[in-house]
Amino acid sequence: MTAILTGSMTDTPPEAFHSGEQALQLLAGSRKRMAQVGNQVIRDFMPDQHRELFTKLPMMLAGSLDAQGRPWASLLVGVPGFVASPDDHTLVISARPAAADPLSEHLAAGMPIGLLGIELATRRRNRMNGHVTEVGDGVFSVQVDQSFGNCPQYIQVRQHRFRDLPETIAAPHAVAAESALLSPAATALVRAADTLFIASASAAAGSGPREQGVDVSHRGGRPGFVRVTEEDGRSVLTIPDFSGNLFFNTLGNIAINPRAGLLFVDFATGDLLTLTGTAAVVLDGPEIAAFKGAQRLLRFEPADGGRLIRGAVPLQWSEPDYAPQLARTGTWAEAEIALAQS
Repeated sequence: MTAILTGSMTDTPPEAFHSGEQALQLLAGSRKRMAQVGNQVIRDFMPDQHRELFTKLPMMLAGSLDAQGRPWASLLVGVPGFVASPDDHTLVISARPAAADPLSEHLAAGMPIGLLGIELATRRRNRMNGHVTEVGDGVFSVQVDQSFGNCPQYIQVRQHRFRDLPETIAAPHAVAAESALLSPAATALVRAADTLFIASASAAAGSGPREQGVDVSHRGGRPGFVRVTEEDGRSVLTIPDFSGNLFFNTLGNIAINPRAGLLFVDFATGDLLTLTGTAAVVLDGPEIAAFKGAQRLLRFEPADGGRLIRGAVPLQWSEPDYAPQLARTGTWAEAEIALAQS
């Protein structure tokens, strides 16, 4: 693999996008257009349709930073209405993360947080990045810094039902510690996944709380779109990056702050695999050409501290109706055949 992007641009970025996002946009040929539309689609308030979506969801994804500045992606669950929006700058979330989820250990007023509202049944999703203003008993409030929508691409349609009370997510569950070399159980979950969630943070994530930027996003593909290999006794996850909205929020963050967190959900059992580690954007090389639909790759190396939480999610989903865009994408099994034939 070649051309790992790790640098940043030196010119002053426009308000909507930081230098890492600009760098990816420039390479993709979308910089001029994004400079024009960025401030129109990324707002400092939530439109009514975003607020409406948040308040009807049974789950919300959250991205946060622990005391070491490491990003984590987390899942919050509740009966629809557990997310309230008293005004267009505020969300109030009445839910707790899983007991073993790192968010349960560092949720505090003043911290930056990224939120993703995603309705799997309709493929609707919206993002709200901000900071926590208040934390109470099983409830916390978030003030918006950035609000924007996302397209429905690569989302697998799933219908949900509650198999237990929402508050049971915060009860103790069996937890297996994960290291830099993933366990067989964690590896199997990743290799079977068609969906993951990724948390990242901007370069300012070491400064004051209002200047830190955290984001959480969705990635989808055919089962087998995430490869797990072993290099020097460590696991490496390789994820293709398909055509998207050209904002490059996640990859732009990683370009200038190579830390990330991944969350995998077993939609049948309710198991959660939460990982943190380092990531890099791969811009060219034979593996990109061999993987159908890939425009870039994301390499992720987990650090010690990951957790496989058994049966934590009190939701159960139907079998997926795969996104139509997946017909234009491949799997690593197919890519390996193409590489061997090249």
